[in-house]
Amino acid sequence: MGAELISGRIAQMERATSESRVKVRMDLDGTGASTISTTVPFFDHMLTALSKHSLIDLDIQAQGDTHIDVHHTVEDTAIVIGEVLRTALGDKRGIRRFGEATVPLDEALAHAVVDVSGRPYLVHSGEPEGQQYHLIGGHFTGSMTRHVFEAITYHSGICLHMRVLGGRDPHHIVEAQFKAFARALREAVESDPRTDDIPSTKGAL
Repeated sequence: MGAELISGRIAQMERATSESRVKVRMDLDGTGASTISTTVPFFDHMLTALSKHSLIDLDIQAQGDTHIDVHHTVEDTAIVIGEVLRTALGDKRGIRRFGEATVPLDEALAHAVVDVSGRPYLVHSGEPEGQQYHLIGGHFTGSMTRHVFEAITYHSGICLHMRVLGGRDPHHIVEAQFKAFARALREAVESDPRTDDIPSTKGAL
């Protein structure tokens, strides 16, 4: 079952496979309220931060074969987030389209640029060597950070440039990225009070 538009810019989707079951409800015009339970505690923490700093309301319930690895549950949750975001955006009429944010977390610094372009693309750079191997919170492998952004961008049809500009602590490096993405996404999907057109010379996104 694909994502469905409930009303306005509220959408939801439920996806079930032999590896996971994921349900996501999203309100792009929310206040940053969230109810998150993926059975992966650090990922819950990151998604809560994503909701809070984007002002997008998120209700995410997921469970899967985490006795094997958290990979399937994390990836499938990100896939559904992307599908629901794409559906909630509709024809993208009247949005700002572009968003940018640079966010620190103590010694870590991340820079994110979002284009709600309709063309999925990810540029992800700057993580220190070895970051991908760190097991954060006992469950979340550092390599999953890029994988989450890949799944969201591909399934939502947005372009994301994410650069880690500095950092030492693996937790901080990941969290700075999620917060930077949240702030850039918030700006990109916001209504532009100066226009209700589709923000493209092509007339479609």
